[in-house]
Amino acid sequence: MSIFNSHLNSAVTILRSYNGNEPFHLFIKKYFSANKKYGSKDRKQITSLCYNYFRLGNAAGNISLEDKILLGTFLCENKKSEFLKSIKPDWNNLIEESVQKKLSIISSQFSIQDIFPYQDELSEGIETEKFSLSFLIQPDLFLRIRPGNNKRVTGKLAGARLTYRSISESCIALANASKVDTVIELDKEAVVQDYNSQRVGDFLKSEISNQKSHVWDCCAASGGKSIMAYDINPNIELTVSDKRESILENLHKRFAKAGIKKYHSFVADLSNDQVAFSAPTGLYDFIIADVPCTGSGTWARTPGQLFYFKKEAIEKYAALQKKIIENAVPNVKPGGHLLYITCSVFKKENEEVVNFIKEKFHLKLLKMELLKGYEMQANTLFAALFQK
Repeated sequence: MSIFNSHLNSAVTILRSYNGNEPFHLFIKKYFSANKKYGSKDRKQITSLCYNYFRLGNAAGNISLEDKILLGTFLCENKKSEFLKSIKPDWNNLIEESVQKKLSIISSQFSIQDIFPYQDELSEGIETEKFSLSFLIQPDLFLRIRPGNNKRVTGKLAGARLTYRSISESCIALANASKVDTVIELDKEAVVQDYNSQRVGDFLKSEISNQKSHVWDCCAASGGKSIMAYDINPNIELTVSDKRESILENLHKRFAKAGIKKYHSFVADLSNDQVAFSAPTGLYDFIIADVPCTGSGTWARTPGQLFYFKKEAIEKYAALQKKIIENAVPNVKPGGHLLYITCSVFKKENEEVVNFIKEKFHLKLLKMELLKGYEMQANTLFAALFQK
């Protein structure tokens, strides 16, 4: 048996033993730790084969696991390899063709529409074929350069010979595997933040840039939106919360690197429906509610989540989002603002929650936008700005 057949068999073994209950990158790391026989090149090849399989989502369900891995590799990769040369030489010769050309070659085995089977649940404005095609491509790594660091960051990247493209004065894109953490000081000089997550800053600027606003990031997680708000206006009075202390501990470390010293923080589970929630630091001029969601706008980065997704989870998350909003809205000052954000492409988590906010709390919808990322190798987000 050739090493390439061994790699294929190993990918099959791993995929058959994975059930989707934990992120795949953690599962495969544990697998390789328990099976020391694989070298670094072996691990890289096998991991790539697994992700190529996941990228086909629900398509090609009538062929063998081995054939689906090979089909995913043909569609997702664009450079000739010894692996395909050994196992599928005809496909290896065509690997540099366009995706559309490849699709025409394997049309009997594969329909692009089958990758993402939840098209009746999508938010308005999503082009379904383009969105489905985006799963075949690994999204880019995006950096948001912090104020005053543009020349320093771009100079360091150039010095390290890391290829990048400038999206704007503060946003640059690199290949996803770029080791930027060895080149620049992350969080101090630049923040790893998806392109459309950066665009959410446009919803903040006009409301917090010219005043000492009291801003609460109520589902702060690692604090990316909070750091962005601080960079827009370092004079804001910043409060952050999340439901787990461990998450806030990581946020504290990140804030220290970012030079953010003056802020409030507290643990709060806003999904708790037992009592009405009252924030310990009073009312806020601006609340950022980047709520838990299906993450469906990010699945091109984590295609295993698409593969194992169950449709009933949409309703579960929508109910959770409404509960969080119910606990957050009473803490907005009269005349203040609420920014609702998801990284979902589902209307039940997006437009339907917006309608819920308008109808139940009578907030004024100022701006709503689906931030499409699937045409530029970025995440797709949804954002809606309200005024009380």
